[in-house]
Amino acid sequence: MSEVPPNVTGLAERRAKARAEQDHAAADALRDEIRTEGWLVRDTADGFELIPSPSFDVWPTVSSLPEGGSPEAKENGSSGEPGASTAPGRVSAEDEDGAAGRDRSADAGRVAEAADPGRHPGRLGDREAKEVAESEAAPQQTPEGSELVGRADDLDGHPERMVSSQLLWDASLSVSRLDETIVPPADAEEPRAARPTVTVALLVDGHPDELRECVRALVARTEARILGLDLGNVDGAGAVLQELVEEFPRRVEAWHVAESPHWRGGSAGWGESRDKLLRLDTSDVHVVMDTSVVLEGDAVTPLVKALDDDVTAAGWKGVNPREDDKEWLEAEPGEVRGLLGHLFAIRRDTALAAGGFPADARYYRNADLEFSLRLPGTLVALGKDLPVRQERHRRDDGADPGYRDRESQRTYDRVLKLLRAP
Repeated sequence: MSEVPPNVTGLAERRAKARAEQDHAAADALRDEIRTEGWLVRDTADGFELIPSPSFDVWPTVSSLPEGGSPEAKENGSSGEPGASTAPGRVSAEDEDGAAGRDRSADAGRVAEAADPGRHPGRLGDREAKEVAESEAAPQQTPEGSELVGRADDLDGHPERMVSSQLLWDASLSVSRLDETIVPPADAEEPRAARPTVTVALLVDGHPDELRECVRALVARTEARILGLDLGNVDGAGAVLQELVEEFPRRVEAWHVAESPHWRGGSAGWGESRDKLLRLDTSDVHVVMDTSVVLEGDAVTPLVKALDDDVTAAGWKGVNPREDDKEWLEAEPGEVRGLLGHLFAIRRDTALAAGGFPADARYYRNADLEFSLRLPGTLVALGKDLPVRQERHRRDDGADPGYRDRESQRTYDRVLKLLRAP
């Protein structure tokens, strides 16, 4: 990391003093001044941390993110909703496409070199990863005039092409008029209902290498849109998320905040961040997925298909409580009381109607159970048949063990109230 200039450190110290004195206006002004110097200030348990401004837009906090629309729309001051405007306080950095492009090429090469189809049959191999990238980068094809008809600017001086064009035009008009007179039979099949739109939501809190593999597998093996929320660019994971946006611009969307995760000493809680992803989403089905999960096949479509009749949410792993409510046991495939946050799909409108994700849950553990118990309808788990694997245990998240136990218990106290409610 670059050495922090003394004047920037001084500004950060003045901001820390302003925050301690509850002078929020001065603290915000100093934060903006630090930003103009090319740095971001991030609050930590011990004070603050200064990091160089990245080459992408960064919002100050999770709560400051606008809802609806896309980052590109916000760039033009539009959120897709009447009367909405860009929220103040967003961090903008100069574009560094040349250097970023070189870094992205090197990263893509490292991903391909790391792939080992022999050891992991579901892992993206060199050739498959390359084909995915090429198909994403391929320009849209635009039809040109045929040799028979010719282009409009190529007819002068070619009477035979003009005659051919007129004949084809007359024929198309005749077919069009004939179509207008045909009345479909009464017993004709109803048109198929449109397939639901699907978004996979990722909370990015570090682990950049697994993020690459998670997203590349999603792009290769599903048709879902991918929405990522980067908390504090931990270990450079936010920069990797932005690289994936540029590699797969039609599939991946990213939001970045300077606020780091609560479980890593910051102030962005799991429930608040997950709820923001839900509200940034516009799809019919919202898929919660941990970046440690890698698809070895299309595991998203079976989850979406399971959302039928009374089924509100469908996941990979389900659990049921013991009679004493002190322990949850892994459930067999079928109806369950709780879904684990590794991977599950939910009807987005139902999740919003139920109040969204629990804002008081600052850490993930037990928060997925709290969310599950607040949902109406039936929850189902599909189990081991889903083509999914997990790269690491979710507890390997950099959180202090004492913090994990304390925050887990806070959330589980609320889970017990839900379980024992009449």
